[in-house]
Amino acid sequence: MTVDGSVVGQIGKGLVLLVGVTHDDTEDDARYLADKLAGLRIFEDGEGKMNLSVLDVAGEVLSVSQFTLYGDTRKGKRPNFMAAARPEQAKPLYEKLGELLREKGLRVETGVFGAMMDVELVNWGPVTLILESR
Repeated sequence: MTVDGSVVGQIGKGLVLLVGVTHDDTEDDARYLADKLAGLRIFEDGEGKMNLSVLDVAGEVLSVSQFTLYGDTRKGKRPNFMAAARPEQAKPLYEKLGELLREKGLRVETGVFGAMMDVELVNWGPVTLILESR
């Protein structure tokens, strides 16, 4: 992941998280997601079954703040981002999620909150999931 041409975060095998925060999210939501992400069995075992977690495979996490996930496109031609939390609420929760994942023993790389970032990923599998705390 780069900002203004400089690498600000990069991982090998692991998870790329696009993290959106909405108005009623709390630290409990971050805790729930950290537990779920660390234990989610989505990596293949020796038999090719999705049976291993990111911890089991010694994977890493690249976490990207992404308020646009809360873009509402149901009306008109321009997304409405009113469901996204304001930066003063979203940034501490985004940072808390990274902290909680690190406490579980994961290496976590992050971008720059609120910056225009170029994110490149190789979607191995591909496995893409939406995780919500409620």
